[in-house]
Amino acid sequence: MYSNGTESLIKQAREIQESELQKFYSRLIKLLQGKEHGHETIDSLQRLRVIVFATKYTRTLPPELHKSLLWLLSSPVEQLQVLSSAVLRETLPLAAQAENYDQDGNSQLNTHAAAVLLAQAQSGDDLSALCTQLLRGLDSRPSEGPTTHLLPHTLPIVNSILTHSPESLTEDNVTLLSKKLVDWLRYASTTQGGGASSGGFFTGSRSRQPLPIAELDGTVSGDFFTVLCVGQGFTEDQWMNVYSFSMLRHWLLTFHSVPIADTANRLQLSFSLSHSISNDDRSEMDGSVVSVVSVTSSSSRLLPPKERLREKAFQYCQRLVEQSDRKAQKKTDADLQKACLVEAVCILDSVCVEDPSFVYRVFPCIKALFGRLSSDLSFARVLLPVAQFYLNHGEMAAVDCDCVWNLVLGRFPAELFNDPFLAHELLRFLRLNLENVQLRVPQYIRHFPNLLKFLAWDSPAVIDDFVDLLPSMVTSGTALELLHTLLDLPCLSATLLLQHRSMCLPISDPGGRNQASVNAFRNPTFRGLFLFLLRGEAGTGDTIDRLSTLLELLSEAADWPRVVQCAQTVPILLHIFFNTVVNVADRSLLGQVLLVMLERSSLLLNIPKYITEIHRVFSRQLINLCKLHPSLVIDQSHELLEFAGATANVYNKQEVYTHVVLVLGEYLSVSYDSRCSTKLITSCFETLEAVLFEITSSAPRPGTGCPAPRAITTLMSALAKLASRSHDLIPRVSLLLSKLRNVSSGGFVSWCEDDEDLDSILTLGEELCALLKMPGVAQSVLNPPPHVTAPRWHQDTNAAMPLQLRALTRLAQAHASHAQHTPTSPSPRTST
Repeated sequence: MYSNGTESLIKQAREIQESELQKFYSRLIKLLQGKEHGHETIDSLQRLRVIVFATKYTRTLPPELHKSLLWLLSSPVEQLQVLSSAVLRETLPLAAQAENYDQDGNSQLNTHAAAVLLAQAQSGDDLSALCTQLLRGLDSRPSEGPTTHLLPHTLPIVNSILTHSPESLTEDNVTLLSKKLVDWLRYASTTQGGGASSGGFFTGSRSRQPLPIAELDGTVSGDFFTVLCVGQGFTEDQWMNVYSFSMLRHWLLTFHSVPIADTANRLQLSFSLSHSISNDDRSEMDGSVVSVVSVTSSSSRLLPPKERLREKAFQYCQRLVEQSDRKAQKKTDADLQKACLVEAVCILDSVCVEDPSFVYRVFPCIKALFGRLSSDLSFARVLLPVAQFYLNHGEMAAVDCDCVWNLVLGRFPAELFNDPFLAHELLRFLRLNLENVQLRVPQYIRHFPNLLKFLAWDSPAVIDDFVDLLPSMVTSGTALELLHTLLDLPCLSATLLLQHRSMCLPISDPGGRNQASVNAFRNPTFRGLFLFLLRGEAGTGDTIDRLSTLLELLSEAADWPRVVQCAQTVPILLHIFFNTVVNVADRSLLGQVLLVMLERSSLLLNIPKYITEIHRVFSRQLINLCKLHPSLVIDQSHELLEFAGATANVYNKQEVYTHVVLVLGEYLSVSYDSRCSTKLITSCFETLEAVLFEITSSAPRPGTGCPAPRAITTLMSALAKLASRSHDLIPRVSLLLSKLRNVSSGGFVSWCEDDEDLDSILTLGEELCALLKMPGVAQSVLNPPPHVTAPRWHQDTNAAMPLQLRALTRLAQAHASHAQHTPTSPSPRTST
């Protein structure tokens, strides 16, 4: 929604008359022809921007105004560049005039001009022509025109076209740019841009000598120029070297795929190249240091342009890896080293994906890099691309990758769980490579407690990642522990906070906040409980027996913001867990999951809303599990009856208790499991009968509210269903329901506060009593067969209902047709 002032301006712009618009155009042209452009010019351009933006059709500006706006694209005032670019992007180009940059240098190609060029390209042919013109400018000689100012902006434009319309580049364009990228990457000058005086201040220009480029540690560079070389200034081709490196990976991935059929040939060619040495190319032998990658340059000239670019990309990235081992003198340079390492490893990975023959040449470099950086966690984000390389090519190279995954899935989450950038990149890495990770990284499933630390620390930021990752963590071997871990996520969040604070606070700080929890965390007596929560791998201990103690120690964490945020994500993840576990677990394992639900319903961190939500999830999933596998009720009948027989559960776990009673009354039947005996039905009936009698014959305990009306009605319905399956129980349930009615008729009822709820309970009791007087009818009503509860009569061709419906439809159609064609006879009274 726009503000009132903005809407008023837009309305004025839409309703402007043509005559007034032409006057405005003329006034603006005069302003732009002036030597200085002040506030009036800027205000007029802003108004023009609103005018061309507010209409639903594209306007055509007067040619003179259009030309003036084109000149503004090269204005030294950036605000004028921005406004002119914005206006031109919303207008049509002049008739028979393409928006091409001026190759004579009259108009400087910059970011804003590039935006106009891309916006006014009407089709793929226009983009293709634009690419051809841009690349022709790259290929021109300096004597042909001042094109140096165009170079820095050409590659970004080509990269944008590459992103949105790669088919616009012709094969000739791809070949030409591949050659230019090779030249810029490998043959940039090795001297600093701009001369440096070797004498004093008054020596003038007589003694100026170009200085060689330097490495980040200050030493003179002895090899070719890269983005990690430094100097007082840079030449044009050195800047193009930097720009080329920035778009190299995108270019390789788009245009340099190698057919699989050519892999054997390329392996043989790569082997010959790696063992050939030539001295034909002097430019690559200059300097005191000659790297191994320089030796194969002349031989690589035998390759086609695309393959030659891949070879030079390999050499360039290998040199970057070597340069990263130098100690940078500035922190910004050290950060630059890390960024370039990430990009270099990604490019090497892309090269190997496209051409597997490079794997054997690249792997020693990557392995050495991992060995050098693995002990320093400050390079964690650099090591993720290394892990990607091992994942993609470790099997082909036949190397042991366990050390990589133990670091990435082990130390990184355990020690860097509070690094938001690493968390995002690591989880994104797992999401993008989930299928390969599941197939090739057995440590992934085992380290799920470690990965969940990211979720426990910063739930809102990573919840989307775990929505995708969690199903892959659910297996028959991890299901139970994963369920416990999800329920313990708020405890894990609190423990991570305590771990973080215990390292920051002094050992004795009586005035510190939450000191009781910190002291408990440091207490050796409870150390095992906290270490279990902080475990890095699955299957390393069990703390369920002492979980109540742990929950008591963390009770003051129930209102910590980070813990509350974490608790809010648990119900979402539990739904995902249950939806997945039913597909991977057998009935025996699902029975154990059901028992965990009953057990953990009372073992949760005391966050009121959290407990309510978890009970709601448990209730829903309990119904789903028993509906999917009704035999679970017989398998776990002892535990279910024990839970249903505890009167305290009616008050403390109303939601879960109600659904436990519901599944007992619904699925404890011979129609679902032949093992269901009369003895078991009677035992269940007696358990529920005792609970219903207790809660309706006495006042609630102090401190507890009245039982939920839904729990009472569910108990009544379950008792009636059980009695309909064993007719000997009908007199007992009838007597209990009649007593309930008599107690209620006496006036005040302590176990129900609302009169409407009481009326509903009594009405249900009367209906059940009346129904049970006819056992045969009660059996049909209270225990209908599945084909009655889920009818498919309109689809089942073996049933009579579809035939009857079709017959009635045809009869109705025939009657309507007959009534339409039969003339209406006059009434006797009218005829007389």
